Amino acid sequence: MAEYIKQNVQWFPGHMAKTRRLIKESLSLVDGVVELVDARIPYSSHNPELNEIIKNKPKIVLLNKCDVANKTATSIWLKYYKEHGDFALAVDCKTGKGLNRFEDTVKEALADVIKRNEGKGMANKPLRLMVVGIPNTGKSSFINRMGKNAKALVADKAGVTRHNQWFVVGNGIELLDTPGVLWPKFDDPEIGDKLAFIGSVKDEITDKETLVCRLLETLLKTKPEAICERYKIEVNESMQGWEILEMIGRKRGFLIKGGEIDYERAAVIVTDEFRAGMLGRITLELPR
Repeated sequence: MAEYIKQNVQWFPGHMAKTRRLIKESLSLVDGVVELVDARIPYSSHNPELNEIIKNKPKIVLLNKCDVANKTATSIWLKYYKEHGDFALAVDCKTGKGLNRFEDTVKEALADVIKRNEGKGMANKPLRLMVVGIPNTGKSSFINRMGKNAKALVADKAGVTRHNQWFVVGNGIELLDTPGVLWPKFDDPEIGDKLAFIGSVKDEITDKETLVCRLLETLLKTKPEAICERYKIEVNESMQGWEILEMIGRKRGFLIKGGEIDYERAAVIVTDEFRAGMLGRITLELPR
């Protein structure tokens, strides 16, 4: 396999510019904001423009997919958010893990709003929250789990939700769903890579084999035993991604005519297994 060229991942479809504008326009309709980030990459999956957009609105951070993230690393992230005055929960929106604490967290985060409503004689006024997050962080799964019979669209790929939708989830809480929004440019190429690893960037605009080589090199630095245990191969810190991918392809018997490695098939398998948590509980970054 020829040595690959590292190129920055860039993706900012036109509908995302529109979504950013819709978020700004809808802020007056809500009391607070719920941001979903991926627990494996909380820093990279946070939109750096969000805090500037929402200004002083109360915000709750949900570290979703905590079931495939490293437990210790997630605890470090929760401590980090608390130290910075943010409300945060580790959750898994598909199974509902951790969401039993969401209602109490909302009431704590919006305590001033609740007090103000009571002072106006509107104690039963619903608390309205905007749900935001970059593509594929689980916004629709969160709303569906909270609303039980809510009908937000769900898919395991980036860019499904395109229009604002309101959902009544009970207990005096209403949620406003928004399409996922990435920022215009990934100044740090590592951030672009990590977003592509978890599927927040559409696979169609990335070279799967190149991306997996980068993923394997990242795992080699952060958790090399995950590669060894999953694929029953031995690796060392001096190896390049394509060498590891070749070993995986050969071990799995992914061969094409002439006995050559089917790198594309091997890349698809590694990507799918990483995203599904089959390489173990992995967090790729800690607070900076």
